[in-house]
Amino acid sequence: MARSFKFDVEAQDGASPARAGTITTAHGRIPTPIFMPVGTRGTVKAVAPDDLAALGAKIVLSNTYHLMLRPGEELVAKLGGLHRFMGWPGPILTDSGGFQVFSLSKLRKMTEEGVTFQSPYDGSRSFFSPERSIEVQTALGVDIMMCLDECTGYPATRAEAEKSMELTRRWAKRCREAWSRSETDQALFGISQGSFYPDLRRRSAAEITELDFPGQAVGGLALGEPLDERLEALEAAREALNPNKPLYLMGLGTPVDIIEGIKRGADMFDCVLPTRNARNGQLFTRLGRLVIKNARYREDERPPDEACQCYTCRNFSRAYLRHLFQNGEPLALRLASVHNLHYYLDLVGGARQALLNGSFSGYYTEFYNALDRGRQDGLGTA
Repeated sequence: MARSFKFDVEAQDGASPARAGTITTAHGRIPTPIFMPVGTRGTVKAVAPDDLAALGAKIVLSNTYHLMLRPGEELVAKLGGLHRFMGWPGPILTDSGGFQVFSLSKLRKMTEEGVTFQSPYDGSRSFFSPERSIEVQTALGVDIMMCLDECTGYPATRAEAEKSMELTRRWAKRCREAWSRSETDQALFGISQGSFYPDLRRRSAAEITELDFPGQAVGGLALGEPLDERLEALEAAREALNPNKPLYLMGLGTPVDIIEGIKRGADMFDCVLPTRNARNGQLFTRLGRLVIKNARYREDERPPDEACQCYTCRNFSRAYLRHLFQNGEPLALRLASVHNLHYYLDLVGGARQALLNGSFSGYYTEFYNALDRGRQDGLGTA
């Protein structure tokens, strides 16, 4: 199964677990480390597929649960699969719906068998199990599917974390069995949990490793915990995961999260922050976070980031972008989203190049030096 899927490590940092590699899928090759723009409902908000291609995006992420509800996986399959439906020819990864088990806790009832959800759209009820998650993802025709899992919030008691971790393991076995019975060339990633207890993280990672998925993920982070606890959990999980398989750090996050995740051996990242913050007028730059609506930019002729080569920075000033936001112009959302996505993709692309050149330590140091310079100019942290 998943004959088209493979992962090759091309360079390894000498001072950390950071590495550069390539993931091969049926719809193309993915250079790592990589950031995946989030298109929950089959669209990355405010940008078109040709924007993503121009930015150098290699893979996008969509959500199984939301696509199952609207428009339904049967319709997507009938119309040629998710790639054709959303007009994106490159690789696609689908989140299993596990995060909705957490985020929609007030709209669901969970048992060993699965989760009964009340639709956030029309109130109708639907049952979502590990087997159903694999069925939907298979019908969507994506390149990488994720196991259904459960994560705990922060903070969580040890008993809560262990219960969630053990349910995730049992569901992972059921997902793998359902995937093994299907006639698909799609890859399936297992997800390790364990909250912020290092021994549980190691145990969960070891159990997922034993199931021998094509890829592996660390879930249940970026839920409000301090950065040091987040990184400790990642390090504990990585120790027990298979170093020959790609590691996906789910839902992270800020630029600091990403650079620290790369340093600790993560290969794949996703987060809604680039586009969500863009729609709120927050732009990520190498010097920090710029709030473009601020009055200080009313007459600022500079681009958002003078070192950036994205379409937005090559053509428009801070003053113009502020004008667009002040007047509620839709173009503001596209230009800000294009810039933020470019920043994220350039961040991981620069890290990859530094790893291939043997200069990751210098790249890592310069990342923080630039933020220090930005703080002196009054910009927010990354």
